[in-house]
Amino acid sequence: MKIKCALLFAGILLLGSCKPPVGEPSEFASVSQVESGKAFSVMLTAYSTTLIANGTDQTRLRIAVIDSLSREITSASDSLSVFITGDGAVKNEDGTTLVMKQDTGGRIYAATKLENGICHLIFIAGKKPDKVKLEVRSGKLWPGGHEIHTLPAGFVMMEPKPEQLAATVKPIERMIGADISFLPQIEAKGTKFRENGNETDAILLLKKHGFNYIRLRIFVEPANEKGYAPREGYCDLNHTLYMAKRVKEAGMRLLLDFHYSDYWADPQQQFKPLAWSTLDLKSLQDSVKQYTARVLSALKKQGTPPDMVQVGNEINHGILWPDGHISNPDNLAALLKSGVEGVTNVDTGIPVMMHLALGGQNKEAVFWLDNMIARGVKFDIIGISYYPRWHGTLDDLKSNLTDLSRRYHKPVNVVEYSDFKKQVHDIVFTLPDGLGKGACIWEPLNAWSGLFDQENNVKPLMLTYDSLARQYLR
Repeated sequence: MKIKCALLFAGILLLGSCKPPVGEPSEFASVSQVESGKAFSVMLTAYSTTLIANGTDQTRLRIAVIDSLSREITSASDSLSVFITGDGAVKNEDGTTLVMKQDTGGRIYAATKLENGICHLIFIAGKKPDKVKLEVRSGKLWPGGHEIHTLPAGFVMMEPKPEQLAATVKPIERMIGADISFLPQIEAKGTKFRENGNETDAILLLKKHGFNYIRLRIFVEPANEKGYAPREGYCDLNHTLYMAKRVKEAGMRLLLDFHYSDYWADPQQQFKPLAWSTLDLKSLQDSVKQYTARVLSALKKQGTPPDMVQVGNEINHGILWPDGHISNPDNLAALLKSGVEGVTNVDTGIPVMMHLALGGQNKEAVFWLDNMIARGVKFDIIGISYYPRWHGTLDDLKSNLTDLSRRYHKPVNVVEYSDFKKQVHDIVFTLPDGLGKGACIWEPLNAWSGLFDQENNVKPLMLTYDSLARQYLR
């Protein structure tokens, strides 16, 4: 793939001057911004990562630099290098063209800089369907990046009919959750968790501090050579049965997250399991349905059925590529409906979640939800990931969740997050009409979560969850 330099060079070359909207006030400035500090990484938000390859479809880009606590540094004036691999272009927010330069490795990039800590640009899709890699660098900071999928110009946009937007009737419990799927791997290394000098079981520890839900991911055959855990097979059915038993014995609820892959599934990769690699669409549908039902039946037989199920993980760009890529929306809808059918064939009472990444990107979420709901995909709750380095500000998160709950009449859950622990819960649990159903921190059993030190001792930040549970669960 190549950069479309003709688009980037069109017009007069102007040095990028990224002026933020006047003021750009934040409701959460006291926790999400600092005037000065040591920058750790570039924060790049693309407000949609799914566009139509028609030469005009576009999305806003927001760039900042953040410290190690994910706080934007508002006085930053860093120079920025914007790299594009694929068919697309970037321009200033007012439509003027950025100056192009070349780095020491011969790569062409667009040059710009922060002004008062912020830079706003526009990404414009090309005319060839593509997976465009967008990267913003600033010196030695960790770069910001997104993969933007541009779809055929003939993509059929659909919107739900009123009858397809009926409110969820299944009861959805409030959640203060934790994805601790790494736990068996951590414990296999001999790791012990301690509080006040006393060894304690990790699951019971989380329960003690207010957590009521555990989330577990499951892969089809992770022991494969190119799977998630070659040979050991962590996060396969057997490991999931073992962990589910521990969760239920602790008196906690279980959210099961189907990846429908042997490896990580997310917006950048949704690869078929090896066993399904040669199947046609009809056979894939049957495999998704039967596999989902088989896993849930095994959990039910053990007496540990999940209390909620995700049909896919961060599925903005689809599942089981290429058949179920978002560029094939009818195929994607068919595969998702097969997953939902696999759930309901075992237990019609289990709430089903559809999980998207990009928690602050409303345009992206509405595009996906409109097109899938209109194509007959039925589910009970919307799941969203929120990592501010890629997914926007806390204000973006609040705005998006508020709109989604009102637009689709469905409960909402921030099912992956790490930063701004209190604020994420405050946003979700105060959504209109009680439709915010909680959040689930991703892999907190480590030092970088802030809840434990390097020796796996509980830190004071853990008490945040005691307070959240008193406020929102009791």
